Order: sequence, then C-alpha cells, then structure tokens
Amino acid sequence: MFGKNIDYWSSKCFSKVGREIMIKLVLHALSLYVMSIFQLSTSLTCTIERMMNSFWWCHGDSNNRGIHWMSWKKSLTHKTHGGMSFKDLSTFNLAMLDKQGWKFQTDPESIVSRIFKYRYFPTKSSLTANSGHNPSYSWQRIMRTYFIILGGSRWCIRSCNSFPILDEPWSLNDKCIYGNILGAHFVCDFIMDSLVDESSKSWNEELVRQVFNENIASVVPLVNQVPND
Repeated sequence: MFGKNIDYWSSKCFSKVGREIMIKLVLHALSLYVMSIFQLSTSLTCTIERMMNSFWWCHGDSNNRGIHWMSWKKSLTHKTHGGMSFKDLSTFNLAMLDKQGWKFQTDPESIVSRIFKYRYFPTKSSLTANSGHNPSYSWQRIMRTYFIILGGSRWCIRSCNSFPILDEPWSLNDKCIYGNILGAHFVCDFIMDSLVDESSKSWNEELVRQVFNENIASVVPLVNQVPND
C-alpha cells in the first residue's frame, strides 16, 4: 500500500508543503491501526521510512534517486531543531502498543479491558501480570511495551490503598521496595493500608521503622497526613 501510493504521488507535481502533508496525514495514518495491534519488524519499518524519505526528496521512483540533502534521522527531529517533525516509526509503534496497555489502567470497565483481564490477569493488576499460557500475539506485544508505563508510573497514596507494599512503585523516589530486602517477609502478604493508622489517617511511622531498615524507611513518604482523595 505504501509503495503504490508513493509511486502514484511521485508522478504528480507536489510542492514541498504538499509532500509534507502527504507523509504526515496519509502515510503515517495508514500504519496507525496496524501499529496499535502488532509490533512491526525493524527491517519493515526501515523499508517504509526509506520510501518516505525518497518521496520527501521528490524522487519516489527507484530510477531517479536524486540527492537526499538531509538524513532521515535528522528529519525526525522537531522543526525548531532543524528537522521536519516526521515520526520515528519504531518509537511510534511502541507508543501505540503501550496506549493499549495504558487503557487497561485508565478504563478498566471497557470491553477490551475486561476481556484481557478475564483472560490474563483476573486477580492482579495488568502491570504485574505475566504472559500466561499460550498468550495471544497482541498480548505478547503489549507486555513488551510495559516498561514504558512502569518507567513513569507511581501509585498515588490515598485513604484506600489496596496495592501490595512490595514490588510496586509508590515511594517518593518512584522506586520499588523489592521483596528480597531484609525484613520483606514480614510484609510480603500485606497491602499499603497496613502502614496507615486508620484513626488518624497518617503513616504508622513506628511500624515502618520496625519492619524496614533506615535506608528503606527513609524513602517512605512519612508525612503527617495521608491524602483522602
């Protein structure tokens, strides 16, 4: 599809602005649906990007290569930095797959979220789920992109905290308290509410310092009051 469109457009007299619009609004849009479901191979994305680059320099026909005055990598940078703000297809592919995974967190009642939850993580969060037995191609690809969500996500401490104490990002420095630290076996089956005083809605600082050593206790946000919302 890319090749046919580019070959047809190459026979037309497009200005630079016209070619830019065709790449950003048509060629990028053609891959939107596929990239939201499948992870394309590096060789395929490179081939598509070469075709776009050839069309951009107005020489889409393989018999007329012409001169490419700027590398495609440079063209991907923002216009304020001398590029053309074209999409990096490999990064765009990961972002689209990760968007599906993020939907499980932001819209758990949607049909697709409920289907995946029933099949792959019925008793846990999708962020802590594994591939499971005989996973679908789509689920495998979504699992491969979770490092993006995990790299920038943190649990928000509220009045109701039903997530585990260990192996979840909730501390001030956005890091996890892992289950292999000294004293972890005391809280391995407890949730965050166990560290909060029910009456005062404040951290049970004494309990935290009894369970964890000084280094671990120092990363726990020992504030006076736990937010209620």
